Amino acid sequence: MQMSSPQIPEAWTQPSEPEWRRKLRLYLRLMRADKPIGWLLLLWPTWWGLWFAASGMPAWKPLIVFTLGVWLTRGAGCVINDYADRWLDGSVERTRGRPLATGEVSGREALVLFAVLMLAAFALVLTQNRLTIMMSVVGVLLAASYPYLKRYTYFPQVYLGMAFGWGIPMAFAAITGGVPKLAWLLYIANILWSTAYDTWYAMVDRDDDIRMGAKSTAILFGDADLVAQGVLYACMFATLWLVGHDAHRGAWYWGGLLAAALLVAWEFVMAKDRDRDGCFRAFRHNNWAGLVIFAGIALDFWRG
Repeated sequence: MQMSSPQIPEAWTQPSEPEWRRKLRLYLRLMRADKPIGWLLLLWPTWWGLWFAASGMPAWKPLIVFTLGVWLTRGAGCVINDYADRWLDGSVERTRGRPLATGEVSGREALVLFAVLMLAAFALVLTQNRLTIMMSVVGVLLAASYPYLKRYTYFPQVYLGMAFGWGIPMAFAAITGGVPKLAWLLYIANILWSTAYDTWYAMVDRDDDIRMGAKSTAILFGDADLVAQGVLYACMFATLWLVGHDAHRGAWYWGGLLAAALLVAWEFVMAKDRDRDGCFRAFRHNNWAGLVIFAGIALDFWRG
């Protein structure tokens, strides 16, 4: 005798997901809100700038404005990056599941989301002084134009550093009313750092990018990639040494740099075989380097 399957009471069935909730989930995925590593890599250098500009912990207002601004601009950067890369992401193993690549979010929706996030960030900046507001316009241009460079130049990672680090001179402008030499040294250090860690990231996609005709420092460096990475990190730490020397920092600052250098050395162990997983872990590991540099800065001002 054939037994019929039991009927599930209607009250027990799960309702389908509301459309607004589904869209919100997709928009948050597009912003990489579920992947905080990018936000942290942008946050640490911004906090470097805030603490140096204020000679210690800054006032709550600029701290909140810049911290929220980092989250908003990082999300906006991810959105416009995926919009620019929608011709590429579907053919790259790591990115083929992104909402724009799958068609779950349209190009128009992405542009609207980008505009909303940047307007929200700009509203925060309007609470700061005139110089900071003027500099924020440059930040918008950097963030919006960065994704298109990988079609035309091998240096999108350098441009990413310029965009990601723009919060440093803006922090000085907001707190001191100017942008001194120290701010530009920190900015240069961040460009070198961002170029290095984003090269690890680009090494993950190198084979796919070559096949699709995209460009990156990972492709430019070729077999000399690990040597080039060593030079980038060495220049970064040399610039941070100049920062500490010019700002007359103490033992905690130098200890933070030493700890970060050891963490970076471990990244080369991770990525020595140039496999996708090792390079991706090396990229993510930079979060800890940025954190210990910040910890050294904060502790040095606190203890000093």
